[in-house]
Amino acid sequence: MGRMSIEYVRQDKMRDLIDDNNLLLLVISRFGIHFGFGDSTIEEVCRENNVDCPTFLAVANLISGKKYSGYEISLKDLIGYLKRAHTYFCDFILPNIRRKLIEALNCNDVNDVAFLILKFYDDYTVEVQNHMKYENDTIFTYVEKLQSGQSTGRFSITKYLATHNSSSQKLKELKDIVIRHYRQPNNDMLNSVLYDIINCENDLISHSEVEEKLFVPAVIKLEKEKAADGKQLKNEASGNNNSIDVLSDREKDILKCVARGMSNKEIADKLFLSIHTVTTHRRNITSKLQIYSTAGLTIYAIINKLVDIADINLQ
Repeated sequence: MGRMSIEYVRQDKMRDLIDDNNLLLLVISRFGIHFGFGDSTIEEVCRENNVDCPTFLAVANLISGKKYSGYEISLKDLIGYLKRAHTYFCDFILPNIRRKLIEALNCNDVNDVAFLILKFYDDYTVEVQNHMKYENDTIFTYVEKLQSGQSTGRFSITKYLATHNSSSQKLKELKDIVIRHYRQPNNDMLNSVLYDIINCENDLISHSEVEEKLFVPAVIKLEKEKAADGKQLKNEASGNNNSIDVLSDREKDILKCVARGMSNKEIADKLFLSIHTVTTHRRNITSKLQIYSTAGLTIYAIINKLVDIADINLQ
């Protein structure tokens, strides 16, 4: 956590944010904000650059490990931020790391290990590009259609959340392979590219957190608003089965415990059930709601007022 207060506010000077956490340089850039803002406040800079201030503050606070909840998110601005981040990863930093990796590994020599490392990286890059292209072409398009009242079929954001994961894990694996197993006499360039890989890995982790902790909850809120207005079509393959009414009272009790981060054993002890019974109920909950991740179930429980967000550990 930075040196400033527990939460950035609109009256803070933009330049002080960078002094507090230099990683926010990337956040500023991805919101399309130009440098040269002098001593202007966050609110003034956002207004001058047509950026939604609450959305900027939510992202900046989340990235800096500060209080980020309670902000009204502009999905238009957040999608713009995420798309610019995708462009940065796919068109700039990943190709730049590859160029440095080739130089660091000295692929001009006949070195099978060097070529295997490079192939590992190339395969990883393709995975990241495909992942981000899917989000650009499918997920963001879905949200834009949802906002405009167009038909979105049976898709819902919880389906995306159930399969979503950070793109950083394989990059960490590559870093570990190089550090532990690759030997060469001159490590200056290798150190430089490893530093870039570590920074990219951390950036991807933060990027994934923005998607899961800000983007997805905002879309779920939008889906519920559209459903309440009668504009949203049936959710998933089971029509309106995501209604809280499809769950029994016992299943609701178990879902509350899951949302609070309790293990199956802790749930069993609290509700005086066997672990087998808890496991069976959890399978039924997942089947009825078509939500497979704990994060997705937690968001569902909050949205449907089974638990209060204050009871949830969001860190």
